[in-house]
Amino acid sequence: MTFDPNADISRGRASKRGRNTGIAVGGGLGVLALVVISQLLGVNVTGLLGGGLDTGGGASSEDTSLEQCLTGEDANENVECRMKGAAASLEEYWEREAQELRFDYVAPQDLVMFDTATSTGCGSASAATGPFYCPPDQTIYLDVTFYDELRQRFGSSGGPLAEMYVVAHEWGHHVQNVLGILEQAQDGQTGPASNAVRVELQADCFAGAWAASAATVPDVNGVPFLRPISEAQYRDALSAAAAVGDDRIQQAAQGQVNPHTFTHGTSEQRVDWFRTGFEQGAGACDTFSVSAGQL
Repeated sequence: MTFDPNADISRGRASKRGRNTGIAVGGGLGVLALVVISQLLGVNVTGLLGGGLDTGGGASSEDTSLEQCLTGEDANENVECRMKGAAASLEEYWEREAQELRFDYVAPQDLVMFDTATSTGCGSASAATGPFYCPPDQTIYLDVTFYDELRQRFGSSGGPLAEMYVVAHEWGHHVQNVLGILEQAQDGQTGPASNAVRVELQADCFAGAWAASAATVPDVNGVPFLRPISEAQYRDALSAAAAVGDDRIQQAAQGQVNPHTFTHGTSEQRVDWFRTGFEQGAGACDTFSVSAGQL
């Protein structure tokens, strides 16, 4: 999926944060809360509470607004501009979708791309943390080098839509936060039918719904942000969803699969729910009302 070169992406909520040389566990959450968030959102936000980093202080360098990212042409040529363009498209999509689904939508505070490590409202994060949404500061965090890892370590085919799928998935967590779903689902449980898995699969479904509609979402001048999705790009997005399934990650890391510890859903489930959103829209993304067998 490519951007219309003439699309205006300048209003996208995204910023770039430089390298941090001493990051603090902040935000008032503490280690236990970070463990809960890690289980709920299916990302490891606890792995770098120590590990040789300075967790005693320091601050992130000042955010920059990516003001050089103005058009769809910029988004097609630069991954950071592409993330800003995705943010612009997602914000417009969810504003429109909220009216259809009749809920009050509030945009995320920011999509922060960082270099190596940074401080967040959920504590310290690094490239090893992976992309994640932090509810306390309503911000999405991403080190874009994750996309290299997605291809090289997890076997995704890559591509622009695969990259934007990641942002759309995390944006889906923000929508869940707005709707109160994250708070209601937070029970610390894991397993094939756990709330943690249902949260992740719903975010995949939301990402699919955006992808299907993205070519119809216009900028302020009425120019669609993105051109229609190709079959190859669609396969790239499915490949990214499959790459981060619990079964595939556990098999690669441990040589075996333990469903009792699932927090993401299997590769097949993640693909299926992305496809559900793509084919049926966000209104079909209620992963909490279906049985375990239907997940």
